[in-house]
Amino acid sequence: MKFIADLHIHSKFSRATSRDMTFDNIACWAKLKGLSLVASGDFTHPEWFFLTRQKLEPAGNGFFRLRSIQPPGNGYLKGLPVKPDDVHFVLSTEISFIYSKKGKVRKIHLLLLAPDFESVEKINGRLCGLGNLRSDGRPILGLDAKQFVRLVAETAPGCVVIPSHIWTPWFSLFGSNSGFDAIEECFEELTPFIFALETGLSSDPPMNWRLSALDRYALVSNSDAHSPSRLGREANVFDTDFSYKGLVDALRRKNPDKFLETIEFFPEEGKYHYDGHRKCGVVFSPKESLAHKDLCPKCGKKLTIGVMHRVEELADREENARPPQRIPFRNLIPLNEIIAEAIDKTPECQSVWEIYFRLIREFGNEHAILTSVPISELARIQPERVSQGVDRMRKGAVRIQPGHDGFYGEIRLFEASPAEDSAGQLTLF
Repeated sequence: MKFIADLHIHSKFSRATSRDMTFDNIACWAKLKGLSLVASGDFTHPEWFFLTRQKLEPAGNGFFRLRSIQPPGNGYLKGLPVKPDDVHFVLSTEISFIYSKKGKVRKIHLLLLAPDFESVEKINGRLCGLGNLRSDGRPILGLDAKQFVRLVAETAPGCVVIPSHIWTPWFSLFGSNSGFDAIEECFEELTPFIFALETGLSSDPPMNWRLSALDRYALVSNSDAHSPSRLGREANVFDTDFSYKGLVDALRRKNPDKFLETIEFFPEEGKYHYDGHRKCGVVFSPKESLAHKDLCPKCGKKLTIGVMHRVEELADREENARPPQRIPFRNLIPLNEIIAEAIDKTPECQSVWEIYFRLIREFGNEHAILTSVPISELARIQPERVSQGVDRMRKGAVRIQPGHDGFYGEIRLFEASPAEDSAGQLTLF
């Protein structure tokens, strides 16, 4: 079965997360986005896990489905057909680990997938004595990441540990501020337990292919959504048995016949792609940072070193390297962002969502609109510049000012004037 999966999201109990991140809303938006499988998020949080057990029931395949769904009663979602069986959930959580190792403070985020409630209860039972799980949907524990992997392997070996957004400067496996230079440095003898890595919004597969040490790992992409409308902005496409076992086998074997592709941001749009210092308005490529000795030319403080710089530091291959066994990928731009630029509005404004849901009602879901609906069909929905924007995105005709130091990059599909139809392909910054 072919399906799209988003394996990393957060609940309303995580910091800086929308109160709309409830199971009903997640299921509705997952369907709109074209997702068949979405993470439950935050199962370590006692209140969210209580709601998880109330709202979800086992589907018999290691996934879960809603017992019932409360359709949206007002707004643009009203009347959209969302059936409980359309979207399944996989039990998941993300944990932040802050600890000292080899004389340096390490800050690592790990994603955990589980096949059943019993595994979650065992994991939570072990972790509750190590920190306050109630404080945040993504709890902070002072536990060595290697020791956590050992705990999972001993307590619930059917679970899967995936290092999260591995290049983010502040909290990740390879982060420039608190990470490691190699996976083995972090997990040591337990490294074989890890078989998948999350690339994060600021990197894409070609950037990761530059490290031969990553060749044996499946590279996954997920939204890390903190609000419902951001679901699926990065995701994974599989053609395998629709079950927890089928999902894990596809990741472990990294078979391109089963793990078809990942859906990616243009990595330049990620908020940690380039180096920079946002307070001073400084944005540098890795070469520019090197010329300034990684210091801000305005204030003299150290720049926030971005993902591209960190990849350059650890890479043992040149750009455009292609490892022998690799999973394809596809760069997409969220539909509401395309509409916003087409009509010269902000992505979250009312007029953008009016056009968005007109397209959804006509063509089914966002993924189909972005990837497969003929442009001639999209052009029937006005304004026509929306279909032109989708066409340019499919061709990679984008211009991007790279993100840096916590600011998302600015992506452009059209020339500055929204009234100008501007033919021809734009260049990637």
